[in-house]
Amino acid sequence: MTSTHPDRSDPAADPVASYDYRSDDVDRPALVDDLERLVDGEVRFDSYSRELYATDASIYEVTPIGVVFPTSTEDVAAVVEYCAERDIPVLPRGGGTSLAGQTVNEAVVLDFTTYMDGIVSVDPDERRATAEVGIYLETLNEALASHDLKFAPDPSWGDKSALGGAIGNNSTGAHSLQYGKTDAYVEECEVVLADGTVTTFGEVDVEDLPELADGDDLESQIYAEIARVLDERGDLIEAVYPDLKRNVSGYNLDWLVEDARGADRGVGEPDAAGGTVNLAKFLCGSEGTLAIVTEATVALEPVPNEKSMVLLAYDTMLDAMADVAAIVEHDPAAVEVIDDVLIDLARETPEFGPVTERLPDGTTAVLIVEFYAEDVDDGKRKVANLLADRCPSVDPAGDPDDDHVVTDEEIVAFDAMEAYDEESRENIWKLRKSGLPILLSRTTDEKHVAFVEDTAVPPENLRAFVADFQAVLEDHDTYASFYAHAGPGVLHVRPLVNTKTEAGLENMESIMDDVTDLVLEYDGSVSGEHGDGRARTQWNRKLYGDELWETFKDLKTAFDPDWLLNPGQVVFRDDEPTDMKEHHRFGPDYAFEAGFDPVLEWHTEQGFQGMTELCHGCGGCRGEQSTTGGVMCPTFRAEDEEILSTRGRANMLRQSMSGDLPDDVTDDEFVQEVLDLCIGCKGCKHDCPSGVDMAKLKAEVTYEHHKRHGTSLRDRLFANFDRLAKLGSATAPLSNWLASMPGSGLLAEKLLGISARRDLPTFKRRTFAKRVADRDPAVPAEEATRRAIFVPDVYTNHEYPEAGEAALAVLEAAGVHVEVADPRDVGRPAFSKGMLDKAAEKARDTVETFEPRVADGWDLVLLEPSDAVMIQSDYLDMFADDAAERVAANTYGVCEYLDRFDLDREIGFDAPTESLTYHGHCHQKAHAKDHHAVGVLRRAGYAVDPLDSTCCGMAGSFGYEAEHYSMSKAIGSILYEQVDESDGDRVVAPGASCRAQLGDRPGATEEPPTPVEALAEALD
Repeated sequence: MTSTHPDRSDPAADPVASYDYRSDDVDRPALVDDLERLVDGEVRFDSYSRELYATDASIYEVTPIGVVFPTSTEDVAAVVEYCAERDIPVLPRGGGTSLAGQTVNEAVVLDFTTYMDGIVSVDPDERRATAEVGIYLETLNEALASHDLKFAPDPSWGDKSALGGAIGNNSTGAHSLQYGKTDAYVEECEVVLADGTVTTFGEVDVEDLPELADGDDLESQIYAEIARVLDERGDLIEAVYPDLKRNVSGYNLDWLVEDARGADRGVGEPDAAGGTVNLAKFLCGSEGTLAIVTEATVALEPVPNEKSMVLLAYDTMLDAMADVAAIVEHDPAAVEVIDDVLIDLARETPEFGPVTERLPDGTTAVLIVEFYAEDVDDGKRKVANLLADRCPSVDPAGDPDDDHVVTDEEIVAFDAMEAYDEESRENIWKLRKSGLPILLSRTTDEKHVAFVEDTAVPPENLRAFVADFQAVLEDHDTYASFYAHAGPGVLHVRPLVNTKTEAGLENMESIMDDVTDLVLEYDGSVSGEHGDGRARTQWNRKLYGDELWETFKDLKTAFDPDWLLNPGQVVFRDDEPTDMKEHHRFGPDYAFEAGFDPVLEWHTEQGFQGMTELCHGCGGCRGEQSTTGGVMCPTFRAEDEEILSTRGRANMLRQSMSGDLPDDVTDDEFVQEVLDLCIGCKGCKHDCPSGVDMAKLKAEVTYEHHKRHGTSLRDRLFANFDRLAKLGSATAPLSNWLASMPGSGLLAEKLLGISARRDLPTFKRRTFAKRVADRDPAVPAEEATRRAIFVPDVYTNHEYPEAGEAALAVLEAAGVHVEVADPRDVGRPAFSKGMLDKAAEKARDTVETFEPRVADGWDLVLLEPSDAVMIQSDYLDMFADDAAERVAANTYGVCEYLDRFDLDREIGFDAPTESLTYHGHCHQKAHAKDHHAVGVLRRAGYAVDPLDSTCCGMAGSFGYEAEHYSMSKAIGSILYEQVDESDGDRVVAPGASCRAQLGDRPGATEEPPTPVEALAEALD
């Protein structure tokens, strides 16, 4: 192996001094200055950045010394060498999605996902790729898709999990039966050792170890220790390590010994005939404690040609567990389990309830079995073989082989659901994925926490293990759901625990202790997937025994003599033990103080506090647009900054209210740093697994900020846009001429902060209200299918009455008796600017005006999506009374109204020939209402390509504000790219903001029409 130690001159020419990183009086500016001179990347040691990296997806919180965003291996080496000379710990970090707490520490954090996230090379012929470790797994796989190849390990958060994190955790996923863990695919790693040495680890012959160990540098010491462990501990390692597909507890010594002794595991590329050592594979699962990986070469697998799936229904969870070993004999790619706790919870949710309705009656547990196949017929045959053995009462779609596998096990499923097309398979996977969002939506102090959530035992031991595990939980007066990867024997189990009390922490540790005993009894491991971290490191001694525990310590010392690389994970020094009860995000010392009385309705067990504490840190908001779709979180997608993610903002709010941050949430600095760039898209309300509603949190805090510090002239102007629009129409065309005069934009920017690069609104003198003033309903009430009140919004009335006319034409063509209300501002502008008192006044007036009509059987129909959602949802956040609920329940967007009641089926359309690209409004998407327009447009005869797009970035007034223009356009560029890639002849978009942003798309000559205009055009 070749190693280098970069020749860097001391930037400060100062003598090396130790750094008391635990002191509150440290000279952080000097440390920052030194590091900034050493690296090309960014160095951030401010309080906001440190607190942003104090948490991950686990229950733990540790404030780091600071954060560095390296751009190269040279940057990493510079930081590590500098810190090694001063006894400063270092922590490598990817997406921060770890569940055991291994990516939080009192250290200098290296975030690789910002700059070191590129693909170095792809060799499809050799099925190999080299990439920097900050790349997300889904981004890597997207680049490999054109070669029909993939990086096989597939953790559920692969679109937010970095390659370096997969190596650090030795990650796998639902298909580990087929593929194994990450260590099966890592061939070579570029690493930075604990002293800053840069070297490459790859496969070497055992017989070469003496030569590699012959030296006095750190790398030689590492190889010497590896040789000693193989010689003195090889037999012990083979005897003690469990025989499991899924064990990531401790260091990867079983793989090391098996490699050296020539084992062939049947996954990944075949090993050499024997006698090899690959320290790149050994680093898998080491959690950044041995060396820092900066670049990795990995083996690839072909994408399967076809998939087939079957859901097996059982009377009890234990019956399902008893059947797993027999099912595994059929060579499935995945076997997943869901228990009765999750099925019952899923039945109560709008999103997952319809999926549970498809389950056979009497189902209390299911096994989801997926096969990889050569073609559809092969997939059906594999399912038929399984059903003939495990569910003989079902007549399968395919024909089983004459010699299909038949096991001697008595337990069989009582029913089954087969799935061969992609939509059917996705529906079944959707049920499996329902577990985490449901469990993590709890807002009480008791939460389903991760600390014993991925134990692993051999599949044949699952039934007895689960029964005993349930007994342990009962003994501790709690319960949990059991779900996930039954095939390899890995179950996700999150007991309900209150970590805010000492008794709760003691109960948690006692559960872990008892379950570790069970794991040992059933030949398993305390971690089959998520690693050791702060939650499980202390149990490695019990799992492996004192002798191997000392071996872990010796290895740690050999790689990292001063124990500075992510100290305390996997193994610890006797004088600095890692205690799973310490450093909790919500521990006994935690105290929450909002500092003000919230005015909105918070429908959680602990109100505003419950929502503020709801984020569990999974990083779902960090997904990249190219791989995840959905709405959340557009600002992060545009700028790749943690503080711009929902997780970042939620953490900052909670940490400010718990005293971890010096700023009050209503301070100018906090509002500017944390909340200002939240565009209120509501994507998190729908896309966040826990349902963190950051738009609502922002509105609450901004309102309090206004009360304490006042409201700017610009905010008041936007919040009262209805008055400005009324004046603009009354004075048009003079108002439009003044707005278009040279210099008017610059004047608006200087006086009001409205961007000169945006076109100012133009107003119609003949408003929508004037156009329909003498109108009589075309459909008499007694002949109508339904009665609706059309409520014109400010934009439709004053700027775009043509869309309102189109809406009337379509509604009446559908047989609706339509009455047009006076145009009104329903409160959206004021609510979006945090002026909640003004928004509430408008909301009250709207409810009082229309509730009697709604009670008399009328529906409310609106054209502008954000206004419709305002009444449907935001009104209930301001006052949840019966009148508001009745109005909300009977309010619809135009296309939603047509689709919901099948009204468009009564319309005669003149079969249009063009195709449409449809961009849905983010507020509609957040409430699962954006699909209505697509359905109606398709039934009208259009071919529609619905974009899986995030917010357009205009977000009402946001895109007009000078300081936000760049962010608005950065978000908009994501949408522009999607539009350019679509095959639609033209774009349609329902929202005024969306249309304005799309009108600025390069090459666009005008704003696109609304979907209802396209429907009006197609009327026969």
